[in-house]
Amino acid sequence: MKILDGKKLSEEILGNLKKEIKKRKLKLRLAVVQVGDRAVGGWRPVSKIFINQKKKACERVGIGFKLYRFNKKIKTHLLRREIAKITADFINSGVIIQLPLPKEFFPEEFLNLIPEEKDIDVLSEKSLGKFYQGTLSILPPTVSGISRLFKSYQIKVKGKDVVIVGAGRLIGNPLVLRLLQEKATISVLNEFTKDTPSFTKKADILISGVGKPNLITGKMVKKGVVVIDAGTTIKKGKLVGDVDFKSVSKKASYITPVPGGVGPMTVACLIENLVKLNLL
Repeated sequence: MKILDGKKLSEEILGNLKKEIKKRKLKLRLAVVQVGDRAVGGWRPVSKIFINQKKKACERVGIGFKLYRFNKKIKTHLLRREIAKITADFINSGVIIQLPLPKEFFPEEFLNLIPEEKDIDVLSEKSLGKFYQGTLSILPPTVSGISRLFKSYQIKVKGKDVVIVGAGRLIGNPLVLRLLQEKATISVLNEFTKDTPSFTKKADILISGVGKPNLITGKMVKKGVVVIDAGTTIKKGKLVGDVDFKSVSKKASYITPVPGGVGPMTVACLIENLVKLNLL
């Protein structure tokens, strides 16, 4: 079993970006919009971790960072107006809306306010449309991160049976398209899938991005499977994934740890998107 070291690879990506930013004397700033109430111990724990990771990555490469926080009680029209102002500000080179939003808000209404040239998360309908058509100059960060891990560790996707657990906007949906383009055979599972193990046991490559600890156990996978754990949850104060690492790692040929796998790669590729869009 080999660990897919996303932390190490992400550091290489960020190191190269730092050199590029310095060489071209780029002045960039990432704007992050967060909507939600304070919870015990601060803002929502997982969101807080992800935002801090993005801030640290920006500091690492020499990019400015600005967090815009809004109370969940803000009126929709006011939030629209504020996000429009944030995206229009020339100082903000890239803008992301930290998901999930409180259930009171319809995400697309706000994601579509981000212009393509600043949509480094690839979540607006315009950016997604170009991605699905194959005409977008960047990839969704998590898709890019996982693809880079495959390439770095020389893991072939063509002709493989790939099972994706979870069909969310950040991981499952965009990954399906990317892997189909690479000639993989895809099965996508959701909460209504009957007999999940019957699918996961056949997977050459298993990717999970649900956010449910111990969802995938050793009994659910075959010997030699490649496991990509893109799930994130806080459990007993620690960040954990969907995969029971102890049991699954005994059967896997490659596996991503949580933390230190997909997460750092997603952040590095997000920053890479920011640089790419400002060099076009």
